[in-house]
Amino acid sequence: MKKNHTSGWWKPAFLFLALFFIQISDSIAQNPYGKFKHGPPADDSFFPICVWLQNPNRAEEYKKIGINVYVGLWRGPTEEQIAALKKAGMYLICQQNEVALKHIDDPLIIGWMHDDEPDNAQRLPQGNGYGPPVKPEKIIEDYKQMRQRDPSRPVLLNLGQGVAWDNWIGRGVRKNHPEDYPEYIKGCDIVSFDIYPATHSSPEVAGNLWYVARGVERLVNWSKNEKIVWNCIECTQISNPTRKPTPHEVRCEVWMSIVHGSRGLIYFVHQWQPRFIEAGLLADKEMANAVSEINHQIHELAPVLNSPTLSDAVEVMYSPETAPIASMVKRKNGFMYIFAVSMRNAESQAVFKIKGITNAEAEVLKENRKTEIKNGEFSDTFKPWDVHIYRIKEN
Repeated sequence: MKKNHTSGWWKPAFLFLALFFIQISDSIAQNPYGKFKHGPPADDSFFPICVWLQNPNRAEEYKKIGINVYVGLWRGPTEEQIAALKKAGMYLICQQNEVALKHIDDPLIIGWMHDDEPDNAQRLPQGNGYGPPVKPEKIIEDYKQMRQRDPSRPVLLNLGQGVAWDNWIGRGVRKNHPEDYPEYIKGCDIVSFDIYPATHSSPEVAGNLWYVARGVERLVNWSKNEKIVWNCIECTQISNPTRKPTPHEVRCEVWMSIVHGSRGLIYFVHQWQPRFIEAGLLADKEMANAVSEINHQIHELAPVLNSPTLSDAVEVMYSPETAPIASMVKRKNGFMYIFAVSMRNAESQAVFKIKGITNAEAEVLKENRKTEIKNGEFSDTFKPWDVHIYRIKEN
């Protein structure tokens, strides 16, 4: 009998395909958007960077500075608004109104918008002051109805500053009741919140950027990692007539958010004081350029940011103890990435101890410098609110 030299040819091919599909399955499992047919792209190269309640006619301008999602539309969506966003190639998260539901198969819409800040005291009719916040049970029930109308997209719920600041008087009778939040979180797929410490009016919060990270961390813990966490970022004076965040502070808020578990950013770009500007970010060229640089770096690093976090690969020690350094470690394509953020308005010295790497160089991204790793350690200086991103080639 003639021996068949091609017998078993399929085995290596089968093994290759099996490994390929396992990698694809792992990628989908790691990407929280994969379970939604019409949700945000589950591609590892996608990181949602949004703008809040802006005119679609400015979509092209926002796209140039790295915005890829509109969240909310004034009295919309309307057909005209949807057409303008589609022309610009901009994704949308909006309310489930009659027009939006006519576009239920349109990939432009990647999510539904729940009520905004239902955890705050709610205005009473005819200007008669404020009543209690919306009850979590109502938010959960409305969420269920939204999912019944369309289960193919996630529902985004944005909460107020009580997420990070227990003393927020704007919660009215529910001030100092953080136990409400795990219940609110049950009424969404993506949970976000806003607090703007750089421009804040309260001495307790003003200038303490770490409140942003605190809120993100709380949402991650309250949701037990079962919900996708996003958060809002300040970049204008908002209602402060004399103070606006600096580009350095905005960069710090962005990266401390991501380091603590945020998987999407929403820029709040309105300005009310000293005069109203709807697109306040675009009117401030210095800040627009800074935000553009931040956003484009996030897009460049999106495959890294969407990869699993390594919980015990790096130990960080810092001095003084009152100026902590927060960090996040990722691994991608033969490189280790360390994202490190100064969490206080003070200078700090940090020492990084790395497992599995003895002698190497750490490239500090966007800083045109490198630092030497000896015996698995390197050190660096952090000035107030500094961010350093290190890339290390692994052996």
